Parts: sequence; structure tokens; C-alpha cells
Amino acid sequence: MQSRRNFMKNRAIIAAGGMALGADTLNAAQNIGAQMKTDTIRNLTPKAKENFIAFLKTTELPVGYSDPEFISNYINFAFDESLEKSGIDHKTAVLIIMASLVASGGENEYEHMVNAALNLGVDTVSIKETLYHTTPYAGIGKTAQFTRAMNAVFTKRGIDTKQKSQQTVSKDDRYEKGLQAQIDIFGERMRNYKDSYTPDTRHFADFLSANCFGDYYTRTGLDLKFRELLTFVILASLGGVESQLKAHITGNIRVGNDRAKLISVVTLLVPYIGYPRSLNALSAINETAPYKEK
Repeated sequence: MQSRRNFMKNRAIIAAGGMALGADTLNAAQNIGAQMKTDTIRNLTPKAKENFIAFLKTTELPVGYSDPEFISNYINFAFDESLEKSGIDHKTAVLIIMASLVASGGENEYEHMVNAALNLGVDTVSIKETLYHTTPYAGIGKTAQFTRAMNAVFTKRGIDTKQKSQQTVSKDDRYEKGLQAQIDIFGERMRNYKDSYTPDTRHFADFLSANCFGDYYTRTGLDLKFRELLTFVILASLGGVESQLKAHITGNIRVGNDRAKLISVVTLLVPYIGYPRSLNALSAINETAPYKEK
């Protein structure tokens, strides 16, 4: 009997100790989590720190990161070397980065960049239209999840998610207006481009004119030149679509986004899309718009 009482007593002590250990472990984890949230990013170059503060108004470790060394390396490259070398102004840069992140699937970074865009004074129409423009290229699955992320940031910052519509076409004229956008970008040859499709695939040509170009390129909020630049950004970020990428390099050249502009965009995107896709984009530029000695 005494033996049983001792056994039960020891068992209770062990259980209590386990509960205490569990509580201590939980408290330690919570303390570490709190520390991570307020851990200042160290070892930043002066320009990286200046630009990062301009974008995100903080030097604290962004939510979702637990490795200060990793994030410092990223910030030094993305907010100093590539951003500065690109020569692209901050407001334009953040929209380009957001389009790239949708195409490449970087939802966590996208949320940071929506906040950055608002901090930099980018209007909500431009933010929303940049996201909308990714739809015919990245697909509705990606765009839908990033729409939720964008609206979550808007809501948190007290911004009405129901913005004024930028649509300019109807069901009756979307094809004609979309075809005109294609002509404006690629030239008169687009009037007869359907002839290059076989009879059983010609509906894809109709889809391109009515949906891709009619539903999206005709929207207000962003001009045609910038929309075509965003298309280059999206295709370069997707990777594996070199045929379409080369076609839109030609389109960009026609609307005034020259070789230098496209190279500056790739320079900005290296931290977000990696070197394989960056070098593939450069190869496509070199093939489509070769370098010329001055």
C-alpha cells in the first residue's frame, strides 16, 4: 500500500514537472518570438538602410522572418546594389517588384511591397491595376490569392477595398478594342494575325484579343506603355515562356521601352526571380534587341 502511495506521489511530481517544463518552454518560445519581431536588422549598408526605411518605414525584422543574417544579406543586395544599379525610381520600382512577386509566387514579400507602395505614396489604383494586369499571364489562381493579400493590407490600413472600376470595354466592343491595343503595341500585322492559327485553334486568337488585351490592356489607371512593361516583367518572372517574352520585348521596343529600360528592369528583379530567369531574360533581350556600339 505504501509502495502504491509512493508511486502515485512520484507520478504526480513528474506530471507537475512536465507541466512546468511545458509552460517554461512555451514562455521561452513566446519570448523568442517577441524578440524576433523587434530584432533590428544589422550590418546594412548606408544606402540599403536608407532605401529600406523609405520603403517600409522600419529597420525591424519583417514579419515572417527569423534569421537576421539572411534578411540582412537580402536587403543589402535588393535595396542597395540592384535597386541603385537599375536607376528606376522608387514608385515605379515597387510596382514592378509587386508584379514580379505575383508571377513568381512570393506572397509574403508581396504584402511587404503593398505596404511599401502605400508608404511611398503610390496610389491605390496603380497598386490594384498592377495586380489585375498579372491575371491573363499568371492565371486566376495566383491573382486571386494575391488579391486577398492586397485587400488584407488595405483593410488593415483603413483603405476601402472597393475602388472605382477602371474598366472601359463592354461585352460588345471588348474584342475590337483589344485588337486595337494589339495593333498599337505590335503593329498593323496584328489585323490578320488570326490567319496564322489553324481553324480548330482560332478561338485562342479571339481570346487573346477580347480577354487578354480587351479586358486588361484597355483599363485605365496605367497607360499602355507601362502595361506592356509589366507584361515583360511578368513573363520574365514566370520563366520558361521565352517565345512570348521575345514577342513582348518587340512590343516594348515599339511603345518606347528601349533595350536600356528592359535591362534596368532585369537588374531590379534579380533578387526576386533569381539568376537563371534573369539571365534567360537578358538572353531574350540580346536576341531580340541586340546591343549596338555607340
